[in-house]
Amino acid sequence: MLPAILLLAALLPGAALAQSRSFNCVGADQLEDDVFAIPFARGAAAPGEAARTNLAAVAERAKREPGRPLCVLGHAGPQEGGAQSGTQLAAKRAGQVAVALAKLGVAPERIRAEARRAAFARGAVPEERSVTVVLLPATAGAAAPEAPARAQTPAPTPPARPADDVAPTPAEGAKPAPAEAPPAAGPPAAKP
Repeated sequence: MLPAILLLAALLPGAALAQSRSFNCVGADQLEDDVFAIPFARGAAAPGEAARTNLAAVAERAKREPGRPLCVLGHAGPQEGGAQSGTQLAAKRAGQVAVALAKLGVAPERIRAEARRAAFARGAVPEERSVTVVLLPATAGAAAPEAPARAQTPAPTPPARPADDVAPTPAEGAKPAPAEAPPAAGPPAAKP
């Protein structure tokens, strides 16, 4: 019982505090689009040279679509330790890939790293010595990629009408204005 508590104490505080995200990776392993595999050597916690191309491809795609969060799912085979050490290895692998993606320019707040074990998989089990990176669909309210700015031309101004050429037309239902009234009758003007 004590080893299990120590394992949880070692894994949870840093991961839970460091990854307070507005998204989760539940079901990410069921998605088929925008999934990248990052290979690892048996027992290795850090990605090797073989992973470089795939890491660069993930980072490039993620930077082109900044509104999409990333789930980094670490895996370890049953031959790579028991349940506890295999889970730790899977978590370390996921963490290393998350750090590598951040170094390649992906915002860390878009990345969530998790360990996955084959015993808990609901679908096909991915390559045991790998990390799966899944670009999730864009989240609501996420920043959309900026479109290139287009020059806007102002709308053409209609030519002005001369005021003395055209008389204004009365509005529908309005009475026309009365014609000019004759001058008011008053005392005749004095003649000099």
